[in-house]
Amino acid sequence: MSVPFLDLTRQHGPLRGEMEAALKAVLDSGQFILGPETEKLEAELAARCGVPFAVAVASGTDALILALQALGVGASSEVVTTPFTFMATGGAIARTGARPVFADIDPVTFNLDPLRAEEAVTPRTRAILPVDLYGLCADWGRLEEIGAARGVALVEDAAQSMGARLGRRAAGSFGAAAAFSFYPTKNLGGMGDGGLVTTRDGDIAAKIRLLRAHGDRGGYDHREIGMNSRLDAFQAAVLRVKARQLDRWNEERRRLASGYSARLREFFPGEADPRLPRNADSPLSVPGAPPPGSVPIFHQYVVRSHLRNELLSHLRARTIGCAVYYPRPLHLQACFSGLGLAEGSFPESERAAAETLALPIYPGLRESEQDEVCAAIGEFYGRKS
Repeated sequence: MSVPFLDLTRQHGPLRGEMEAALKAVLDSGQFILGPETEKLEAELAARCGVPFAVAVASGTDALILALQALGVGASSEVVTTPFTFMATGGAIARTGARPVFADIDPVTFNLDPLRAEEAVTPRTRAILPVDLYGLCADWGRLEEIGAARGVALVEDAAQSMGARLGRRAAGSFGAAAAFSFYPTKNLGGMGDGGLVTTRDGDIAAKIRLLRAHGDRGGYDHREIGMNSRLDAFQAAVLRVKARQLDRWNEERRRLASGYSARLREFFPGEADPRLPRNADSPLSVPGAPPPGSVPIFHQYVVRSHLRNELLSHLRARTIGCAVYYPRPLHLQACFSGLGLAEGSFPESERAAAETLALPIYPGLRESEQDEVCAAIGEFYGRKS
């Protein structure tokens, strides 16, 4: 049985009529950039995240850049972040003129290790930029303590975590500002690019609104050198329709994740402790229980294996979709070679890059398809449930 890694038609099919009506309403309105649809989306997502302000922009990358710029990050600044993330995280820092300073990850959560982040802070550090990787909130309690003690701002890369929670707080409510992506593959994705900055600070929100429109206060009065980063109304209309389903979709992802873990532990009883990273005696490790109070959204379901590349080839040979996020950490990317960081600089990030594999997980994935994925993994290791 062929199992696609992602099939958005299973989400979009039942909503097609509603989305077409929303798109037609925008077409009829003649207001295609920002406008009422975008303003409604901003208000609805701000409420979802539990913050007073949300500013829609053209992409998740722009959301990161604008959040950093609004905090005064620029040339001569340093920003501490994780090397085990998508390129946009480090790239956004560099685009402001600042220097990315990497710190290693926690091997269980894959998120930025607060202790390592604190060690990386210098007098030039203007911000710490943690990532809620795979839809699991970072250790914000400890990170906020560090930020307050060191006088350093925090910016949340929440690109993968719309709907995740930590205690009573939602992703998007941590730090001075948070950045979301609406790339189509995200848990809340549009039909093109889009992004959002959320914040509790009205001054930050006002600064981002200014910067997203070339720094124009109106009437061609340019007070800042900004950029063109405005969300179009068609994307806002689609996102508003899909956002009404997000809680249900995220709950389905959590059920799917539990199903994977239960099935895979049948193949590896007593070997793959889900609370620990994979070790020499555990051929495969599944995600462990989330930290206390954390409610993840499983943007990806990621396992670890010594034989990741071989397992990847085995699954693809059986037309089972899978993917590697991310095969090369940022400090080993050619574009960051000027930082002078070599292999071995961040061993946990490098291990994760070599061992992690994402399995299919999305609303509409069938139980029979999960069975097929798990059976193929068991076959690779010569195991039977």
